[in-house]
Amino acid sequence: MKKRTLLTGAVAVTALAAAGLATYRKSTVEITSVERMLTLLDGLKSRQLAAKSGWSPYKVFVHLAQSIQYSMSGYPELKSEVFQHTAGSAAFYAFSVAGAMRHNLTEPIPGAPAIAEEGNVNEAIDQVITALQQFQAYRGQLQPHFAYGLLSKTEFAHAHVMHIENHLLEMQT
Repeated sequence: MKKRTLLTGAVAVTALAAAGLATYRKSTVEITSVERMLTLLDGLKSRQLAAKSGWSPYKVFVHLAQSIQYSMSGYPELKSEVFQHTAGSAAFYAFSVAGAMRHNLTEPIPGAPAIAEEGNVNEAIDQVITALQQFQAYRGQLQPHFAYGLLSKTEFAHAHVMHIENHLLEMQT
């Protein structure tokens, strides 16, 4: 009985601490809106972009457009529901609290078609812009994220923006 009470108390304290941190972080971290991201992306078209490491800018932007489109049409492969409800949802929560995503920047979306290494970067940026605009206008049911599971439209918008921001950290302008 004492062990159970102690465990329950520890879980409650941890949950309260996490909630406090989340409240603090969300009040101090400015989250980029989809509208601001669209403006930022449009501004990138006039710059010479280079990758610091990993994928070429073209490949990155096509990957980002794929991810946004899959939130509406469905991801080709999903992690297990157990993964989505545990590690996946915990990762999304942690990214949301931090206001930033950190992930393997050269890992393709599971099951997605291969992306060419090189192509027209401005056209690839336009693909991301178009996908974000379509996402904003979308009124249908969103599909589960391959790792995070079911997300609301607001959560998906936040995930898309954080995903773009994470990849942009590896580009030089």
